[in-house]
Amino acid sequence: MPWQNNGGNGDRPNPWGGGGSGGRNEPPQFDDFIKKGQDQLKSAMPGGAGGVVLIVLVMIALWLASGLYRVETNEQGVVMRFGKYVDSTAPGLHWHLPYPIETVEVRGVTDEQTIEIGVRGASNRSESLMLTSDENIVDVRFNVVWRIADLGNYLFNLADPQQTVKSVAESVMRELVGKERITPIITTARGTLQSDALLEMQNILDTYESGITVLRVQIIESEAPDEVKDAFLDVQRAEADQQRLMNEAEQYRNRIIPEAKGRAQQLVNQAEAYKAEVVARATGESARFLSVYEQYVAAKDVTRKRLYLETMEEILAGMDKIVIDGDAGSGVVPYLPLDQLTKKKSEGEE
Repeated sequence: MPWQNNGGNGDRPNPWGGGGSGGRNEPPQFDDFIKKGQDQLKSAMPGGAGGVVLIVLVMIALWLASGLYRVETNEQGVVMRFGKYVDSTAPGLHWHLPYPIETVEVRGVTDEQTIEIGVRGASNRSESLMLTSDENIVDVRFNVVWRIADLGNYLFNLADPQQTVKSVAESVMRELVGKERITPIITTARGTLQSDALLEMQNILDTYESGITVLRVQIIESEAPDEVKDAFLDVQRAEADQQRLMNEAEQYRNRIIPEAKGRAQQLVNQAEAYKAEVVARATGESARFLSVYEQYVAAKDVTRKRLYLETMEEILAGMDKIVIDGDAGSGVVPYLPLDQLTKKKSEGEE
């Protein structure tokens, strides 16, 4: 038994030191109990009260030392006092007021994080379906790669950083796709979309003071939805044929127009040359006529006879000629073979 019987009355004694008699129990003396405990504690410690002080000082020193913390080169630290932001700390050894006054949050800020939007097999596939400027639907799947730039803003200005980045990325991509036609989006405009989306996302996140840096926007795939892909490919082929025919027509135009201009210029040049020739000939003929006319006025008979002879010489130049003197009489006809003389002269020159 934990408590011994006192006498034969069968009554259990008071465990607080007040033994009963005649069945009467006294209330416990709490002051005596506390005093007795203090005495026992003092007797157990070396040096009495000085030992208590030493232990208290050691405990305080350990408590203060618990405020030491290290931030690595790829991390940032955030100090919070009773849960409120106080300061951001760079890599190195630091100290803060120990718990529960201040706490510190240390996270890596160089680690890249990726958010996928519109990936195949996702439950919400509609997030990748976007409307283009020519009222077509395009399926755009892309990734956003980002990291923490300012841990303080990241922790205290965003309730859900992951969802915020995703919502901003989807909103920006929808806006950019809505300004483009579907053909460039699925062919040549991917690079432009990626760079424009990165800049626009960063601007929006900076206005939120999110403490996030967007590193890359990567378009994985952009194509027409599966339900209309075959029809769209037919349209795309028709547009390609149209563009090819337009290019061929443009090449023909570029070839035929210079040729036509060259021929036109040639005709103009020939006309100008003919004009100059006709004018020059007419001017010469006019000058010659005026010269003859002046000679005719000065000596009419001589000029008339000279013109007659020149004209006859020109008319009879290629003909066989016989000259008969009309005044020679009817008996003897003088004969002068001019054609033979001309022929002999020509043979002698040869």
